[in-house]
Order: sequence, then C-alpha cells, then structure tokens
Amino acid sequence: MKPVTGNTPSLTPLPVESKYWARPEDRQAIVNGMFDRSARHYDRVSEIMAFGTGRHYRRSALTRAGLRPGQVVLDVGTGTGLVAREAAAIVGLRGVIGVDPSLQMMTAGRDRTDVRLVRGVGEALPFAGGTFDFVTMGYALRHVSDLDRLFAEYARVLRPGGRVLLLEITKPASAIGTAVASAYFGTMVPWMARLTTGSADASRLMRFYWDTIADCVGPPVILTALERAGFTADRKVSAGIFSEYAGTRNP
Repeated sequence: MKPVTGNTPSLTPLPVESKYWARPEDRQAIVNGMFDRSARHYDRVSEIMAFGTGRHYRRSALTRAGLRPGQVVLDVGTGTGLVAREAAAIVGLRGVIGVDPSLQMMTAGRDRTDVRLVRGVGEALPFAGGTFDFVTMGYALRHVSDLDRLFAEYARVLRPGGRVLLLEITKPASAIGTAVASAYFGTMVPWMARLTTGSADASRLMRFYWDTIADCVGPPVILTALERAGFTADRKVSAGIFSEYAGTRNP
C-alpha cells in the first residue's frame, strides 16, 4: 500500500464549493453541527425514511459481506449506532467499537446500545495497526474530507485479509430515477422529518442528506480509491440506489 502523504491532493467525495460552507476547512465543523442539533431525532427519521426496513437491510448486508461471530469490528461514522447495533447482534457487544466526530449523535444512541464509542474521524483513526477484522461505514462516506486518507486508514487498522463494507445511497443513473429520488429524499423526507419531529434542524439535515447524495463522486471513483489503498473491491446495488461496497485487504 502506497502511503498517503501531506503533499498528496485530497480526493474529496463532494465538491469543494458548497452552499453549506464557504471554505473547505469549515466543512467538518458545519457537518458536525448539523448532526449534533438533529441527533435526538435521527433514529426516528431514519426509520421513517426506510419504511422500517433499515435494521433488516443493515444486518443482511453485514452478513452478505462476510461478518461472522468472533470477529472484531470497527464502525466508522457510527452516529447513533445503527450499523454498530446490527454488527453487535452478530459478533457480540465486546466485538464492536464505534467512532464518530459528533458527540451528540453518539450520546443519542446510548439508550439503545452499549457498544464502546470513541470520538474521532475516519481519516485519522485512533487505533493501532492490524486491530480489526472488519471495518464498516453506514451512509457516512459523503461526509469525509479525503477518500484516499480514509481508505488508507482502513487498510492500516485492518489485519491482512480483513474486510470493509461501505453502505451508501447512490444517485440513480437514469434521469427519471434521479427525479424520483430527488422528490423523495430531497422533498418528502425533509417534510416528513419536520412533520414528525417538529424540528427544522432535522428537516435541514435530511435536505443536506439528499444534496450530498446528488453531489457525491460516482461508484467508479470510490472503487478505484479502495483499490489504490490495497483492497480488492466490488459493488452490489439494489433498487438502483442502495450501494454496498465490499472489499478485502490485500496481504
């Protein structure tokens, strides 16, 4: 694996310029703030958005990617622990650690799981090399600053032969599919978030959710970055929008 140095240009999953932040260096603080202010509503809105199927889908995806009892799992961008909970159901609570930059998101998930939680970002993981058998990330890839640094960190903390699973929502390839997804995720979901929670912050976060999906780099860029970091990777897609990027760390 080629090391990522400070002189290497960033491979950002989102455009540098955004209506949400004026300067790239402000991105992390602004994103953290949106999640912090919406944290207590996040699980409820997620369940509504997925029509109650999210839990089953997350556990099935983990199983498809090869997660097995006895493995040690790191869930990056864990938030309230939606993916971490399903991983713990497979490997046990002591086998899962979640890491996230939003303290309020992790606090909001405390009443649903006792998974160990650590504050941090995926591009600079606070763990020794070769610690984990499996790394997961659920719908947080769009919020990182640099894909190359992120995947280099995944490769570092994984043991040789370790697995990575990235769950993402991808903008549909067709114009019609994009229009339907935009109407649902960009309009209906923010409206439902405001209606069911009474929170303008939760509604704004859901609008941000769709905007980042629409602006994110495409699957070929993500797969190439995984391969560059030393993974053999592929992508499974369902309903034209739900992406599962699965990879194995090369020796």
